[in-house]
Amino acid sequence: MTEHAHADATASGHPPPTAHGPAPAHSDGPAHSDGPGHDHKGHSHGPGGHSHALSPDADRRWLRAALALIAAFMAVEVVIGFLARSLALISDAAHMLTDAASIVLALVAMRLAARPARGGYTYGLKRAEILSAQANGITLLVLSLWLGYEAVARLVEPPEVTGGLVVITALAGIVVNVVAAWCISKANRSSLNVEGAYQHILTDLFGFIATAVAGAVVLVTGFARADAIASLVVVVLMLRAGIGLVRESGRIFMEAAPNGVDPDALGDHLAEADQVVEVHDLHIWEITSGEPALSAHILVAPGGDCHAVRRNLHELLSRKYGITHATLQVDHVGEQPLPGEVLHIAAGPDDAALVPPHCEDTHGPVHRPGPHDH
Repeated sequence: MTEHAHADATASGHPPPTAHGPAPAHSDGPAHSDGPGHDHKGHSHGPGGHSHALSPDADRRWLRAALALIAAFMAVEVVIGFLARSLALISDAAHMLTDAASIVLALVAMRLAARPARGGYTYGLKRAEILSAQANGITLLVLSLWLGYEAVARLVEPPEVTGGLVVITALAGIVVNVVAAWCISKANRSSLNVEGAYQHILTDLFGFIATAVAGAVVLVTGFARADAIASLVVVVLMLRAGIGLVRESGRIFMEAAPNGVDPDALGDHLAEADQVVEVHDLHIWEITSGEPALSAHILVAPGGDCHAVRRNLHELLSRKYGITHATLQVDHVGEQPLPGEVLHIAAGPDDAALVPPHCEDTHGPVHRPGPHDH
């Protein structure tokens, strides 16, 4: 860092490991002093500062209420499913078991995520919630494969099914799942962890609707294969929900940009700011669902006000993209040039390419004012 370089650190995000990215600091960890006049204890991030203090008590109450409903009904459904010899009911009960497990997992993950960052876990344990969401997605996929196999086998050789018991139990299941889904919908569904539990309940609700229809068909027409067809409907819903959860949790683990954020467009937007000559080492990712973070290296024209540029870019990121965890390293172009390097400053888009590379490896596209390739 040169004597004119300035860095601003986020509260809880850190850039992916690069040779040129700024070193992160964390307000939810121990305070660090970098010399006279520098203190991380009270600094803000973006206009007006922000707070991500977790208050999971309300979410936990709603999740526990849903868990109690699911567990109680699941025990009843298993017994009735075997008495009625209904694969649809047994598959719903198996799905409800994963519903209960998903809620328990969500509760554990919420408690872990609320712990403050310390030691080597500079993020804290926020991504325990993403692990929970991914586990929920994987269990949906595995269970759907097993139920799909059983349903196909019953299509070939359908057993006798007691339609009356199936209909009554399925209707009761619809009521239970509607109440459970309502409980979880009252929690914070912007969390992928809570969304995972919600998707379990929602697919179970649709499954009960399909089971009730199948039971009515068996009762009225005697068409036993309707039970297996209902199971296949549940399988399709489980596959859809499972793939979505695995995909979204995988994006977070792979440090992908949040959905709806185009890194190239964002980088160009930053490069168009007043006094900015170049933006590189741009990284955008999510610490956990709903907590986007960004780091970037900003080059400012000689004589430009680095502090003003940094403040303006923070305000832009917060206002337009909702990113308040932003770490910006700001330097003047050409500071501390290498031996024999001649400083060239681009006056406009036409000669932007004359700006000497600040780093040997910029770790991604370079963004400059005006039209350019990414």
